[in-house]
Amino acid sequence: MTIKNDILETIGNTPLIRLNKITKGLPCMVAAKVDYFNPGNSIKDRMALKMIEVAEKEGKLKPGGTIIECTSGNTGMGLALVASVKGYKCIFTSTDKQSKEKFDILKAVGAEVIVCPTNVEPDDPKSYYSVAKRLAKEIPDSFLCNQYDNPANRIAHYETTGPEIWEQTDGKITHLVSTAGTGGTVTGTAMYLKEKNPAVKIWAIDAYGSLLTKYFRTGKIDMTEVHPYISEGFGEDFVPENFDMRVIDHFEQVTDKDGALMARRLAKEEGLFCGYSAGSCLQGLLQLKHLLKKDDLVVCIFHDHGSRYVGKVYNDQWMLERGFLEIKTFKDIIIGKGNQPIVTVKPNQTVAEGFELMKKYDIENIPVMKDGSLEGSVSESGLFSKMFASPDIKNQEISKVMEPPYPIVSYDTPVERLGKLINKDNGAILSRDETGDLHIITKYDIIQSLTRG
Repeated sequence: MTIKNDILETIGNTPLIRLNKITKGLPCMVAAKVDYFNPGNSIKDRMALKMIEVAEKEGKLKPGGTIIECTSGNTGMGLALVASVKGYKCIFTSTDKQSKEKFDILKAVGAEVIVCPTNVEPDDPKSYYSVAKRLAKEIPDSFLCNQYDNPANRIAHYETTGPEIWEQTDGKITHLVSTAGTGGTVTGTAMYLKEKNPAVKIWAIDAYGSLLTKYFRTGKIDMTEVHPYISEGFGEDFVPENFDMRVIDHFEQVTDKDGALMARRLAKEEGLFCGYSAGSCLQGLLQLKHLLKKDDLVVCIFHDHGSRYVGKVYNDQWMLERGFLEIKTFKDIIIGKGNQPIVTVKPNQTVAEGFELMKKYDIENIPVMKDGSLEGSVSESGLFSKMFASPDIKNQEISKVMEPPYPIVSYDTPVERLGKLINKDNGAILSRDETGDLHIITKYDIIQSLTRG
């Protein structure tokens, strides 16, 4: 019988999968080391287990103790699995830019999660680094893993990830591409591969807003490089000790938008439902495609699973709000607005009531409806001009002063046509979605959607 003794024995030995469609124009083969096949759905399971095993061996973590770590989510999941099997408690600190799904998963496996602000310096008392360090001092029998500076992080990849890739490629790998965060994955894997063949090129992928690329190129820590970014799981605002820049040949930065779009392409075109960093990893490779040759064999490390990003990268509204998806139709604009319910008035309501609705919801155009059918419309500009001609208009019924109904278009009407339908006499356009619900967009909505991001 082949029965694993516990979930920890399933960590590692993840598959190497050839990419076929997105990389079709490249001169060589590209394969992905898909580490979401680990039980915690990320490559971080490897180093989580190693850090705990080393801590136990060194006497830093004893039975019944508490594991503390600052994590973007994936390391926490790996540690939580280890803690579950070995009987430890877990407390994790993380940043408010991480997806809600990550926090929910950590809590589901028994961890306590403390969310800290992203946009503070690493040594700020409120940063997730500082909070973790404080908790480790305050809580008896606790162990701070410190994945950033803990050498067990990169040792895990030197002992497992590197050898697996070497064996799976029969030693023919020429390039390793990986996003860089704590430095453990890219450094540990690179150390092993470089020992086997010093000619293997190591390309690290970074985010704009991280200081790692500038540090790699100049050896200097330049805090002016640091600014908020949306990409998750890689990039840093300091240089973790796990980095050994000597084994890395090149750093390449990828935009938040390009990484997110590529992650979605991987799901649709290659059937690989991966996280943000996988999209950025492959995008970084494509930006360097001019350096590849016919006989090269490239391995990209895809760190985690897309299920942790369903509220972000794989959510159309989230993508549209950040300008990552192109606005093409009426439907796209509505999704980008957050699918807000439409505000309407009845013909027998007063003008004053109409004005109150405009003020309450900060809108200028309202459809007039009776029993589910359109009767007309009222606009702030139209009512304003009528008030000068008849000061007592506010007490009149809207049916006496309403304008013609707004035009109704199909839900997939191109945005180019929408712009032509709105003019000084017609301030809005209506449409019904697939369920029959009515939606409205104005000139302002179109302008905002096209300039967003």
